[in-house]
Amino acid sequence: MKLFAIYLLVWCLALPAAAAELKVDLGHGVITYRTEALLKRHDARTISVPGDVAFHRTMHYRAVPLAALLEGIGPDDHLQFVAGDGFAAEIPAALLLNTQGSAAWLAIEDPSRPWPALDKNRGSAGPFYVVWTRPQAARVGPEQWPYQLARIRKLGGVAERFPAILPDPSLPAGGDVQRGFAVFQRTCFACHTLNGQGDSKLGPDLNLPHNPTEYLRADLLRAFIRNPQSLRQWPQAKMQGFDTHALSDADLDTVLAYLRHMAGRKPGH
Repeated sequence: MKLFAIYLLVWCLALPAAAAELKVDLGHGVITYRTEALLKRHDARTISVPGDVAFHRTMHYRAVPLAALLEGIGPDDHLQFVAGDGFAAEIPAALLLNTQGSAAWLAIEDPSRPWPALDKNRGSAGPFYVVWTRPQAARVGPEQWPYQLARIRKLGGVAERFPAILPDPSLPAGGDVQRGFAVFQRTCFACHTLNGQGDSKLGPDLNLPHNPTEYLRADLLRAFIRNPQSLRQWPQAKMQGFDTHALSDADLDTVLAYLRHMAGRKPGH
């Protein structure tokens, strides 16, 4: 019996890791893509990604063009990328279909050759990870590189689905608050909710019960956004800082303008 148990253990260890699944729903039913099938696709290739957002160095991936898995979407469509840890990136299809030279790829982790672990106790980036070549050409931000990807869905836009996060519509379209709202969607909404609305499950709500502009000095809030550990040293913290390449000083100003504005637009006020 003991020999049988040892044999069974060795046999189990010799099995390849279970293939992962990515579910894609573009409004015509869910399509499931599995690791093995993706790695064998005719359009799969090895790509190099300098300055990879998750690993902070050049990485090499087996990947397929993301657009090939999103046939039928148009530039006016909106997609949500949901990760296994609750991260929910909202990406307009126009960015994925851009003609500026940036290209989105679905990197696929081969179970027989797993990627290295991420730093700061963030686990693995696999099994699927959206990476970009020449991201600067279309101004792709770090929150538009979702890893641990589990699902892609075509949905209505953020403003349509979550009206409680909208600033006062009477404000000028080109003003700081409205521009900050656009930056907020791109950089903050993937991890946080606001006024109780949003699909992310990672970070706290940024307006309920209190907006950070209500309890943090402006200089401390700015420093926190740039480097969360500058305010509280917490090795297990998941929030990554936004340097000036990811979030310019001008964009940071507009995000703070939006947050200050929303402090006066809480439910029931």
